[in-house]
Amino acid sequence: MAMRRNVLPSPLSGLPARLLSRAVHALWRRAQRAGAVTAARPGPYAFRRIGTGTRLAFPQGTLFGTRWIELGDHCVIGAEVTLTAGMMPDLDLGPEAVLRLGDGVVLGRGSHVVADTARAGVTIGNDVFCGPYVYITSTNHSYDDPHRPVGRQWPRSAPVEIGAGSWLGTGAVVLPGARLGRNTVVAAGAVVRGEVPDHAVVAGAPARVVRRWDPEDGWCPPLRTPPPVPVPEGVTSEQLLALAGPDAPGPAAGGPAAGRETG
Repeated sequence: MAMRRNVLPSPLSGLPARLLSRAVHALWRRAQRAGAVTAARPGPYAFRRIGTGTRLAFPQGTLFGTRWIELGDHCVIGAEVTLTAGMMPDLDLGPEAVLRLGDGVVLGRGSHVVADTARAGVTIGNDVFCGPYVYITSTNHSYDDPHRPVGRQWPRSAPVEIGAGSWLGTGAVVLPGARLGRNTVVAAGAVVRGEVPDHAVVAGAPARVVRRWDPEDGWCPPLRTPPPVPVPEGVTSEQLLALAGPDAPGPAAGGPAAGRETG
């Protein structure tokens, strides 16, 4: 025999399904706007700095040690992104910043940036773009003692630096001690440790250089596709839609791709 539950009726329970769905989504959008963190609306967090135009989407992931976290201007921090300084909350990490994001940094949804101390911190340069679920850490478990659980052994830590203009693909992992140069590309799922030179593409686990740019020879090995053509200034949305349509002119008709190699 079914038991009756003494449940108070929801104020939305009497709405038709379609109206209920719209109401729930409207409330969620309001919560997202109200819960976003900015310099003007930091919520419960006391960041060392939040730059102009920077926004942390709601809901945020785990945030602690925010007094030692600096966020540059015009950063885009996706939903459920974790930013931590220190191995656990409520530690005194000293006078210096431990985790620094430059200007224009983008962290995709669900990414984690874990910084240990000022001596083993994380520095991300300007205009670094990260896809979703990227993991960057300056501390990692050790397993020196074969008789103790790995999680109970003191971790190893080393500073991490990611050069300006770099791009990290979905699910990339950057381990303690990694130093990525300027405008590097990390393939999706790659696991990076050690030094990565400027203008290099790395892939794999462990990540290895698969392409580099040389000032005299260009990209080695050569790129397989031609560079994209930027949209000219002043083009309207209607013109873009027309170009994307099924009757858009192709190379033979002198369209945007005309005259380019497709090898």
